[in-house]
Amino acid sequence: MNIRLQLTLAFLVLLVFNCKSSRTITAGEANFKLSTKQLIKENAKQTPNFKTFKSTLKITYTQKGDSQSHSVSFRAKKDEVLWMSATFSIVKALITPEKVSFYNKLDNTYFDGDYKYLSDLLGTELDFQKVQNLLLGEAIFNLKDGAYKGSVDDESYILQPKKQRELFEIFFLLDPSHFKVKSQQISQPKEFRHLQIDYLSHQDVEKQILPEKIKVIALETNEETIINLEFKNVTLNEELRFPFKIPSGFKEIKL
Repeated sequence: MNIRLQLTLAFLVLLVFNCKSSRTITAGEANFKLSTKQLIKENAKQTPNFKTFKSTLKITYTQKGDSQSHSVSFRAKKDEVLWMSATFSIVKALITPEKVSFYNKLDNTYFDGDYKYLSDLLGTELDFQKVQNLLLGEAIFNLKDGAYKGSVDDESYILQPKKQRELFEIFFLLDPSHFKVKSQQISQPKEFRHLQIDYLSHQDVEKQILPEKIKVIALETNEETIINLEFKNVTLNEELRFPFKIPSGFKEIKL
């Protein structure tokens, strides 16, 4: 797997989170009678509102038939910091609105840079808010800021821009029972790239609907990688610290 795809998948793994002791949400009564404007309004009502959270995150990574699982600690302060640490701080990451940083003690390397890499890869400008939205189960683009058209297919609402962007195509699937995003898909047909994030289940955390299980599928040409994420032992709105310091002597990853 080339270094660009490796780092993309690393960012996806390091940036995922969830919160608080919770219960899984079961399917409620579906409502397929909303207009596109009403649907976007209902989706906005479900935007999560909290200060901090932490959890144990189980990550299962599969490529070329081989799978491996790891559990990591994740902490976040909404709109400010995303932090992840593996056992004994072997791998640690810190993501802020200004930059993305992580280091790996297994090979003594680190990355410390901005969002330009991810922006170039996906063909659109990315920032902290967009990444946070994606990982919280919110639409990566603010639905209120664009012109979208809606349709119904396979028990989901489908939202897509009335005019797709030149470099990529994007689709949002919304659950008709609670109007959260079920799936968001970004394709670059000319580059043979496709990124799909499926929210397999949601949970009720202090009357807020948040992702419980997420499946990430990344395709580049004929190579597929799948990352499954499961959130356990979650807590919400605690006082948290986010310690991070790149060890001396580590080699910087240059993009």
